[in-house]
Amino acid sequence: MTRGALLVAGTTSDAGKSVVTAGICRWLARRGVKVAPFKAQNMSLNSYVTPDGAEIGRAQAMQAAACGLEPTADMNPILLKPGGDRRSQVVVLGEPIADVDALEYGAHRDRLREIALAALERLRAAYDVVICEGAGSPAEINLRAGDIANMGLARAAGLPVIVVGDIDRGGVFASLYGTLALLEPADQALVAGFVINKFRGAPELLAPGLAMLRGLTGRPVYGVLPWRDGLWLDAEDSLALAADPPAAGGGGNRGTLRVAVVRLPRISNFTDADALAAEPGVLVRFVTSPWEAEDADLLVLPGTRATVADLDWLRRTGLAEAVAARARAGRPVLGICGGYQMLARTIRDEVESRAGHVDGLGLLPATVEFRPAKTLGRPSGEGYGHPVAGYAIHHGVVTPTGGEPFPGGCRSGAVWGTSWHGLLENDGFRRAFLADVAAAAGRDFAPAPDTSFAALRERRLDALGDLVEHHLDTAALLRLLENGVDDGLPVLPPGGV
Repeated sequence: MTRGALLVAGTTSDAGKSVVTAGICRWLARRGVKVAPFKAQNMSLNSYVTPDGAEIGRAQAMQAAACGLEPTADMNPILLKPGGDRRSQVVVLGEPIADVDALEYGAHRDRLREIALAALERLRAAYDVVICEGAGSPAEINLRAGDIANMGLARAAGLPVIVVGDIDRGGVFASLYGTLALLEPADQALVAGFVINKFRGAPELLAPGLAMLRGLTGRPVYGVLPWRDGLWLDAEDSLALAADPPAAGGGGNRGTLRVAVVRLPRISNFTDADALAAEPGVLVRFVTSPWEAEDADLLVLPGTRATVADLDWLRRTGLAEAVAARARAGRPVLGICGGYQMLARTIRDEVESRAGHVDGLGLLPATVEFRPAKTLGRPSGEGYGHPVAGYAIHHGVVTPTGGEPFPGGCRSGAVWGTSWHGLLENDGFRRAFLADVAAAAGRDFAPAPDTSFAALRERRLDALGDLVEHHLDTAALLRLLENGVDDGLPVLPPGGV
């Protein structure tokens, strides 16, 4: 019986920690191992609500799905949600407890470390294996004293560590070597080896570098994961938006529906666009200017951690007028959560921005009031004759004062608004909504009758499991889980800081 735990760290943010963790989870789950994911501290604006109403990082919910589990608060006990003025909301075991800046956060650090370690211990008691994901890079030496997500966690819990490097960025050997060399000796002792991610080249050209890295560090490369298109899902943070999500396929004679999602400065839960991008014939791109959105058949205002501040940005960039012009012309607009709040007539916010009364875009008959208690839930209902479900995460409560009913919100003409995330993952509803959008936009587009977003996510999770199974030294990973790190691994100069 495989037992144990390990930490997947990375040389940088977006190096591939989340997907490697998910891949290892899926590979182990397919072997019959009772496995769970864990991330002690996550800084992300993409979050999810567990069945019991706790808010956690969206990536940990995806990793739980890779394990065949419903997510729990223990899988991400500390979530930091950045807002304005360099402050973040601190969510602990699924509930917001404070808004702090980086210096104020230090006052909570010791208590949060104990909470994170206790959550990990509960998972280790309940599951055979726990695959932990680090945050950022373990070589952020200015933050090491207060670290609870990388080597601080590994040291406290005795976790072996593998470090993932993204070769597509360039400089992967320097990044892997430098990450190890900057760690203090006791931290280096827990680093068992490396994984190289997103490789596109000829393996024979890479092989000498792998051998040299092992000679320089005394540690193996557990494998090289090749670049794979089409694995974009449930991204951790907005760094992933450097590339748009791929469309699921060509539109054939159904035509193509073009969707523009506004990339707000504090965009949150942009994973709502994943289900649109999964639909054959739908092309999704993220935009930051009116001209980029001009030819879109559907413009989406997504969630945001700072509704009033991002609404001001929308006005300064000219996008607010572009949205209003679309609505006047009967061209489709969809607002989700914070985007829905922007579409309302008035906003009263004494909580998030403390701006008081603010005029919304006035495109939906609704008012917004921000309340101190955050709404967290898994609502359900019906839309276009189909059962629907989603999840709600917001301080701003929208009250429709007219218009037509729409799940989690309302509709007026070609403008729709909803407070529910995940609404578009409901297949029948999504197809009916897109057909309505296409009709309003005058497009010759018919949604595919059999697209299943849940099945697509399962295929992508299986693809991640296949990458681990076929390209990593899985026998070595099993030994690492069962036995931990070998004693006597060499310490690199400068031997810490």
